[in-house]
Amino acid sequence: MSSRTKRFITAGLAAAAVMAGGLFGAASASAYNGPVSGCAFQTVNGNYLTAVGGGGRTTDVLHTDATQIRGWEKFTLVDSRDGSPEIAYGVQTMTGNYLTAVGGGGRITDVMHSDATWLRGWEKLTLHSLGGDWYSISTVNGRYLTAVDGGGRVSDAIHSDATQVGAWERFHVTCGH
Repeated sequence: MSSRTKRFITAGLAAAAVMAGGLFGAASASAYNGPVSGCAFQTVNGNYLTAVGGGGRTTDVLHTDATQIRGWEKFTLVDSRDGSPEIAYGVQTMTGNYLTAVGGGGRITDVMHSDATWLRGWEKLTLHSLGGDWYSISTVNGRYLTAVDGGGRVSDAIHSDATQVGAWERFHVTCGH
């Protein structure tokens, strides 16, 4: 875990306890210290999530074929501050737009957009610690994001219809890049 990620744990983004060793740890809501930038999502196959064009799109939105972390593979996590027991985040792209789970999740086509300018319901994604910086990511409808084939794709890269966490629903999340 990077020293910058550890600083964010200390800063206390999370308002509720998350599993020990998680990305954000436990803290009080009053300790909120702003967004966490430079976060990368790595698939089980070792590829990174990419916001195509840096964000701002409704088609050809996400790829999972990047092998290095560059600008389009860096995201900012913004606490939705909605008071839920598990913290829901807005995931901002390089352009400042939010990722949107179209329809709140449950889709295999037209799954994600990256053009939202406000953090509303469909833009809230919850990271569930699986230990060791591995997370599942659920939509507002309780479905999980899937890196199709475990990553490495430029089309049909992400689905949002999984009801259980398997290998393809696991993402290694690190911040401070």
